[in-house]
Amino acid sequence: MRTIETFPYPIREFEHVFIPLSDGSRLAARIWMPLDADTEPVPAILEYIPYRKRDLRTPEDSVSHPYVAGHGYAVVRVDLRGSGDSDGVLTDEYLRQEWDDGLEVLEWIAAQPWCDGAIGMLGISWGGFNGLQLAALQPPQLKAVITVASTDDRYADDVHYMGGCLLADNLSWSAIMFANNSCPPDPELVGERWREMWHQRLEDSGLWLDTWLQHQERDDYWRHGSVCEDYAAIRCPVFAVSGWADGYSNAVFRLLANLEVPCKGLIGPWSHRYPHLARTEPRIGFLQESLRWWDHWLKGMPTGVMDEPPLRVWMQEALHPATRYDARPGRWVAEPRWPSDTITTLPLGLDLGGELLLEGTSSDPGATALRSPLRTGLLAGKWCSYAAGPDLPGDQREDDANSLTFDTPPLDTRIEILGAPVVDLEVAVDRPVAMLAVRLCDVDELGASTRVTYGLLNLTHRASHEHPVLLEPGRRERVTIPLNDVAHSFQPGRRIRLAISTSYWPLAWPPPEPTTATVWPASSRLRLPVRQPRDEDGTLRTLPDPEGAAEVTRHTVEPERRAWRLSRDLGTEQFALEVDDAHGVYVIEETGTRVELNGWELYTAQGDDVTSVRGKVRWELGFRRPGWDVRTETETVLSCTASEFVLEASLVALEADTEVFRRTWDHRIPRRYV
Repeated sequence: MRTIETFPYPIREFEHVFIPLSDGSRLAARIWMPLDADTEPVPAILEYIPYRKRDLRTPEDSVSHPYVAGHGYAVVRVDLRGSGDSDGVLTDEYLRQEWDDGLEVLEWIAAQPWCDGAIGMLGISWGGFNGLQLAALQPPQLKAVITVASTDDRYADDVHYMGGCLLADNLSWSAIMFANNSCPPDPELVGERWREMWHQRLEDSGLWLDTWLQHQERDDYWRHGSVCEDYAAIRCPVFAVSGWADGYSNAVFRLLANLEVPCKGLIGPWSHRYPHLARTEPRIGFLQESLRWWDHWLKGMPTGVMDEPPLRVWMQEALHPATRYDARPGRWVAEPRWPSDTITTLPLGLDLGGELLLEGTSSDPGATALRSPLRTGLLAGKWCSYAAGPDLPGDQREDDANSLTFDTPPLDTRIEILGAPVVDLEVAVDRPVAMLAVRLCDVDELGASTRVTYGLLNLTHRASHEHPVLLEPGRRERVTIPLNDVAHSFQPGRRIRLAISTSYWPLAWPPPEPTTATVWPASSRLRLPVRQPRDEDGTLRTLPDPEGAAEVTRHTVEPERRAWRLSRDLGTEQFALEVDDAHGVYVIEETGTRVELNGWELYTAQGDDVTSVRGKVRWELGFRRPGWDVRTETETVLSCTASEFVLEASLVALEADTEVFRRTWDHRIPRRYV
C-alpha cells in the first residue's frame, strides 16, 4: 500500500469526543476532519462498531479515516453502547437500542457546525450490517451507504446458521464477542469510573451464544435486523462490497437484485477485510473508490461512478488447492444489471456410474447410498476466512473420497460461471433429522481438487426455515440446494466435480444420529450459471492501487501466529482440528498501551460418534501501561447429546494479575431439528 502523507485538505483529529444521548448516556467517538470544517462545513462519514477505537481497531482506523478526512470529509468513528469507551453494556447484536442510539448519533453529527448535514455510513461486518439497518429506518441525514462483508438475512446467510445447519463459526464468533465485551474502557478517557463501567460489563453483558442457540429456526429474532424482510424500506443508495473468501458475498447479489435504489456491487478474491487491507492480491484502492461514491452522493460531484456497470467481480481461475493464497489469478468482469440476462443455465445430469453429464441425462433408474465418515469436512476451512489462510479449504481429495462424487470428462472448452449453482436431488434418508453438504470442485489433470463453492441443507428445513418438518425415513424427497454465489473459470483439460456428503464437521454441526442418504442420480441434476466472456470486460476502468494514511506506529512484542493443525489418534479414533489465532502483543506508540489479543480453538470428535463432537474456544485480551494493567480470560465450550446442546463458559478478569471477577455458565439447550 502506498502511504500518503499530504492530503488535499489539511486535517485535525479529536481523539476522544463524547456524544450525548437523550437518556443521559454518552457514546465515545474519534473524529477526523478538515482544518477549516467549522467555517466550511463538509459531509460526514460514520463508522459505528463495537471494536474499541483506541486500541484494537486503532491500526486499521489510522490508515483509512485520516485519508478520507483529508479528501474533504468529517469521519466519525463511534464505539457502540457498552463497547470501547462508551457508556452502558452491550448485550447482543443489532438491538433496537443500537439503532435508536445510531439515529441520535446521526442527528448529533448533522447538527455540528463542521457538518453540512449530509452523512454517509461505512462499515465492514457489524458496521456493514447496521449501515443497512439504519438506512431501512430512513433517517433524513443518511444519504448513502457503503456496506462491506455484511448480509441482508441474519438467519439464512450469517455466521450463525447455513441452510438450517448450525455453523461452528457461531461458536467461534460468539467467543470473540464474549472476550471483547469483557474489556474495560480506558481510564485516560473515562476517568475514575472505569472500574465501575468494567464490572457492569462483566456482570451484565451475558453469554450471547446461549441466545443464538435458543433460536434454531428463522423466527422473529432473526427477522429483526434482516433488511430482506422489506428491501423497499431502504431509500438511499447502497454500495455493497465483499470477497469470495469471505462469508458474505451472496448478499451483494441479493441487494443488487432487490433494492429499489441505486446500488453497486464489487467482489474480489478477498477474505473478511477491507479491500485495501486484504491479504490476497489483487488488492485495490478501496479508499479511492469509496471517495468516488461519496463525492457523487454526498457532494454531487461528477465522478462517473454511476456510469459504470453496477456489478464488478473477480473471475477466479483455479490454482493448485491450498489453505492460503497470496494472489488469485483471474480478471475483472462486469455485468450491466443483476440478475443478468447474459447468464444462461447449463443443466448437468448425474449418472449412477459417477459421471456428471454435460449433455443429456442418465436413463439408469438405480440409486446409490452413502454415509460419510464424521471427519468429512476437516479440509473445509472456515465458513468465513478472516486472514485468507491458513483457513481456506485445502485439497478436497480426502473429503471427496468420503463423499458421493460425480465428475465430467476433461473439458474441451472453458466454462465460466457467475452466480449461484443449484443442485436438485431426489433423496431418501434413514433418520428423521439429516443434513447434506454439496461441494462444487475443480479437479486438475493430476487429481488435485479445489473447492469452488458449496452449500448446506438441514433436510428438515427442505420446505421452510420457519417451520422445519421431520423426515420420514425411507421416503423419497425432492430437495433443492443452492450453493454460494461464485465467479470461476473451469479450464480445458480439467474436470468439474460435484461431491455430496452427509457430514461436514467442523464447519457445521452434525445431526443427532449418523445418517445414510440414498440418491437417485437420474432424477437429480446440477444447474450451472454460465457466463460467456464479453468484449466489454477488456474495456473496464483500471482499479487504482491501494493508498492510505500512515499507520499509527506500533512496536511488536510478540508476533501473530496463524496455524491450523490436524491430528488423528488411530488407537482411540479421536481426531482434532486445532486453530492458533494469536494476534500477538504490540505497543501503540501514541498512547503507550500494550495490547494483547490471542485466541485458540479446538474441535474434536471420536470416530463416527456424532454426540462426541466438541468445540472449545479461548481468548486472552490484555491492556497495559503505567498505572493500568488489566486482562480477561474467556473460555467457551459447546458439546451435545442427541437431544441437547451443552454450553459451558467461564470469564475471569484480572487487574495487575489479581483476580477481580470470575463467573461460570453451564446451560443446556434442547435441540430442535438440528
